[in-house]
Order: sequence, then structure tokens, then C-alpha cells
Amino acid sequence: MKNTLKYLLLTGGSLLFATAVMAKLPALSDEAKAKAAEAAAKTAWSGKVDAYLNCKSQDKVAAHYYKTAKAANKDTKPAKEMPPCADPGAFSYTPPEVAKPLEASGAHSPAPTATSPPSSNTPAAAIAPVKKP
Repeated sequence: MKNTLKYLLLTGGSLLFATAVMAKLPALSDEAKAKAAEAAAKTAWSGKVDAYLNCKSQDKVAAHYYKTAKAANKDTKPAKEMPPCADPGAFSYTPPEVAKPLEASGAHSPAPTATSPPSSNTPAAAIAPVKKP
């Protein structure tokens, strides 16, 4: 009983320690995020290639089956109409367009307004006084 309690406490403590260590991991850099996005795109592409190769092998097996069944004078049902196998082509990754920071986007005021702002020394209350009923 004491050993079981000891192992239980040891396991619980190590889980708490592991959680605390994982919580202190730094955020991913932009390069790491870009590399992860490219890896995800390559994984998706390889899935499409696998589906294409599977489709081609199924077509080959079906053709062989119909050929041998016809040679053996067996009755065969017509195959269901399936879409043709789509070749995904070669892998090409284009990274998403990075949003420009506000300074580079051209959203600033024109140069004359920036050098002499359209403000005056008159307080806002004097420009638009509050009317009392």
C-alpha cells in the first residue's frame, strides 16, 4: 500500500513538472512558422499523390479482373462510374502573402498634413459649444 502511494505521488509530481516545463516553451519564430506551413503543404500533397497511386492501382486490378473473368466466361457486372484519377503533379509551394506593416502600406497622411497638422490652439469646447435648453 505504501509503495503504491509512493508511485502514485511520484507519477503525479513528474506530470506536474513536465507540464510546467512545457509551458515555458518560447513562441515559434516567423521562419519556423513558414517551415511548418511548408511541411503541412508537402504532407497534404503527398496524401494526394498516395490517393492518385491508389486510384491507378485499383484501375489496374479492375482491368485485370474483367480480363480474366471474360477469359473464363464468367458473368460480370459493369463497374460503377468513377471520376478519373487526378494527377496532383509536382510539388510546388508558394508561401502566403505576408501582410505589410502599417508603415509600409502607404496608409499614412500626406506629407503636407504630416508637417503641419490641421489642428489649432482653440479648445474643442470653443469650436462646438454645448447648447443648454
